[in-house]
Amino acid sequence: MSVVSYKCPNCGGELTFDPQTQKYKCEYCFSYFTEEELEAANPETKNAGEDAGSATAEKQAADSPHAAGDRSRKTSDAAGTEGEAVLYTCPSCGAEIVTDPTTAATFCYYCHNPVVLSGRVSGEFLPDLVVPFAIDRKKAEQSFLDFVHSKKFVPNAFFEKKQIEKLSGVYFPSWLFHVKADGVYEAKGENIHTWTSGDDEYTETEEYHVEREGDLTFEELSKNALKKANKTLVEGVWPYKLAEAKPFHMGYLSGFQAERRDMEASEFQGELTDDVNKYGKKLLRESVKGYDSVTTKKCDCMIRETEEHYALLPVWTVTYKGKDGKMYYYTMNGQSGKVVGKLPLDRGKLFRLFLSVTIPVFLLGLLGGYFI
Repeated sequence: MSVVSYKCPNCGGELTFDPQTQKYKCEYCFSYFTEEELEAANPETKNAGEDAGSATAEKQAADSPHAAGDRSRKTSDAAGTEGEAVLYTCPSCGAEIVTDPTTAATFCYYCHNPVVLSGRVSGEFLPDLVVPFAIDRKKAEQSFLDFVHSKKFVPNAFFEKKQIEKLSGVYFPSWLFHVKADGVYEAKGENIHTWTSGDDEYTETEEYHVEREGDLTFEELSKNALKKANKTLVEGVWPYKLAEAKPFHMGYLSGFQAERRDMEASEFQGELTDDVNKYGKKLLRESVKGYDSVTTKKCDCMIRETEEHYALLPVWTVTYKGKDGKMYYYTMNGQSGKVVGKLPLDRGKLFRLFLSVTIPVFLLGLLGGYFI
């Protein structure tokens, strides 16, 4: 498996993608480069790992006695299930690092330089699109602090420096579906007229048979494509402005973490059918107007055509294990800044607030009773 690390042509330092300028930045000499300049300075990375997406290529690299330290092996997790782990050699310091089966971009634990495992984002795993980070780390940290400080009963440990340093920019894999369907809708429509004549009140009910047929188009239905991802954490910050997505380039991953998909598009056909029926029924129902009441009798939406795209979506996230053993999280959309979070509660702070309110009220009550 090829390991890609982008180098600054001026000083040889590591280049990372800068969300603020949408260029590639050298953290050492503070130079900035466009994508074209990046490829010109690092020609060997342009087609790196092009064929590394196949299992055969990974096996050959693993079996080769001349492989540059990159080899596959089987490992067992705590539950006893087996999954592929990969050892790679950091191109900057030569250290060997073990990655999870789905890791596509990370940092060297020793020299902290960013690396992209190109074999994880090539071949059959080559993404079609990527939504680049538009929010940089500084802004993400400030947003995190603003969010946490607005919650009065969050433990102080949740926003200590060491916790803030855990804030990670991660590209999560998703499938984007463009679906065309045929919709058929039948319903009963009613109009009710009431009037009086003398002392009598009359009601007339008109019933109509309503039919609708239509071509339905659903663009960019998103599905999380990573089994181990917390769906609430990842999907809570959707949607993204997918019109701003870019054709995939490995350079966007430099300086961030990234995960490779482990779920295929075919696994979501049942969910797509349910989504199309739910959204299709809503659209067809909303097209029926001019009646006092509408009762749906039949609604069928049949998928005619499906087009899928594999994309990487940006998320800033930090997790925190509370004293109760539960895992809490903060997540921010790396493009729009939308925030969701499940934060721990500091019962000590809550108790102190309770005492600060109840004790003065109790004392005032005693004083009031004394003078009455």
